[in-house]
Amino acid sequence: MRLRSGPQCRRLAALSLVRRRQVLAALAGLVLLPAAAPVPARRIVALDWGLAETLIAIGAPPVGVPETRTYADWVISPALPPGTADVGLRVEPNLEILQQLAPDLILAIAEHETIRPLLERIAPVLSLPIYGPQGTPYTVAQAATRRLGAVTGRTAEAEALIFRAEETMVSARARLAASGNARPVVIASFLDGRHVRIYARHGLFDAVLQRIGLANAWHGPTNAWGFATVGLEALAGMPEARLVLLEPLPRETARTFRDSPLWNNLPMVRDGRVLRLPPVLMFGTLPAAMRFCTLLTDALTGEGGHG
Repeated sequence: MRLRSGPQCRRLAALSLVRRRQVLAALAGLVLLPAAAPVPARRIVALDWGLAETLIAIGAPPVGVPETRTYADWVISPALPPGTADVGLRVEPNLEILQQLAPDLILAIAEHETIRPLLERIAPVLSLPIYGPQGTPYTVAQAATRRLGAVTGRTAEAEALIFRAEETMVSARARLAASGNARPVVIASFLDGRHVRIYARHGLFDAVLQRIGLANAWHGPTNAWGFATVGLEALAGMPEARLVLLEPLPRETARTFRDSPLWNNLPMVRDGRVLRLPPVLMFGTLPAAMRFCTLLTDALTGEGGHG
């Protein structure tokens, strides 16, 4: 091999330096380029009803939801679009149906972590637990709404939902203040003829009460989902409260209302301070919070509701 020397070597070295600088400049330009926007998920299966109602509310309805018939009884609004596939049980979805749906994304909550490896064989899994130690369900639902807006390419719609929810709370607070409805309330649903769930600390309904200026009469402990399971006698410990009962009611309650001395001697029952509201998803997200807020405010101000 013949070695070059002198002026020719210097010219080659200078040319090499220029080329290195050009390459480095080009690489720097690539670093500065914005990352490609993620492809929005279009075919989403939501294994949680609260996440499903959020998707519907931002205009990105899921292709599959568990227990669709029961959803219609307990959530009611927003309704599932016609043709939404039933993917089985909430805690044990049908993997074969999920495979057939070929989703882009599966939405899950903490209860699905045990089957996450199975779900990930079908599609990417995004876990968005609403209930737990991470904050109040309302504020966590706000964050989940923004996350869902991002993954579906509907950030504006997500922000609009958050804004509507806040407007609903502010309006309800003003209406209740004007009507003088300052009495504490206890929110409950019947499990059977003798036991109720009371919704309070850590729960979505309690977060709504705080936002609209109503006191929750129940100060006892609750679980991570925001409710306590108690006997009817516990209601006697809140004699000044107004009782708000959520439907649907078990069949056994008809006999309780008619024949139970305990029930009929509760101060809230004797004084006619019992309201019945249509079903609301007690473990829901912002749409459920808005529905509960509107139904309760209408009932307390005499503009709607039951009982």
